[in-house]
Amino acid sequence: MLSTAIRLSVSDDIVSLFDVVGPTLFYSVVFGLVFAGTGLFIGAFVPFITGDSLVFAAGLVAAAHTDSINIFVMVIGVGIAAWLGDQVGYTLGRHYGRPYLDKRKGQWLQRAITRSTQFYERYGWWSIVVARFVPWARVMIPALAGISRMNYYKFFSANAVGAIVWGSGLTIAGYFTYSIPGVRSAVYIIAVVVITLSVIAGVRTWRANRV
Repeated sequence: MLSTAIRLSVSDDIVSLFDVVGPTLFYSVVFGLVFAGTGLFIGAFVPFITGDSLVFAAGLVAAAHTDSINIFVMVIGVGIAAWLGDQVGYTLGRHYGRPYLDKRKGQWLQRAITRSTQFYERYGWWSIVVARFVPWARVMIPALAGISRMNYYKFFSANAVGAIVWGSGLTIAGYFTYSIPGVRSAVYIIAVVVITLSVIAGVRTWRANRV
C-alpha cells in the first residue's frame, strides 16, 4: 500500500514537471534518471526518484498526454536506459573492482553491499533480474557481478530480461492505472505525503553515506 502511495504521489509531481519542460525534455529526464540510477549509482542516494516511482509516473504521464507522449517510445526508452545503466555498473565493477565500493564507508551503502553480495551469491543469474525490483540491489548487484567477473553473456541476458520486465511492466502499469476511477484524485491527495517521504529518505541516505 505504501509503495503504491509513493508511486502515485511522486507521479503527480512528475506530471506537473511535464507541463513545464514539454515532451522532448521529459523523455530525456526520464531516460537520463533511469540510466543514472544504476549507471552512476545515483539510485543509492535518491531511490524514489530514479527507480519504481519514476517509471510508474512516466506511464501515468503518457496516459495523461497521449497527444504528446508515445507509450511505446517511453516503454522502449526506459528499457534501454535501464539496460545501459546496469551495463555501465557492471563495467565499472569489473574494471575498478571492490576497492571502489569499499572506499564508500557510509552505513547504508555498506549494508547494501553486504546484502547484495549475499543475494548475488545465492541466486546468481536470477539475482540480476530480481534486483531490478529491489532498490538497494538494483544499484549494487550489477557492480558486484562485474567485480565477481560474472560471464559477460550471462550478465547481458539477465540484464536484458530484468530491464524489459521492470521497464515495460511498471511503465505500462502506470499507463493503465491512470484509467482507473479515483486514481487522478488520489494522486493529488497523497502528493504532499509522498514528496515529504522522498525528501526524508534522501536526506537520511545522504547522512548515512557522508562519512
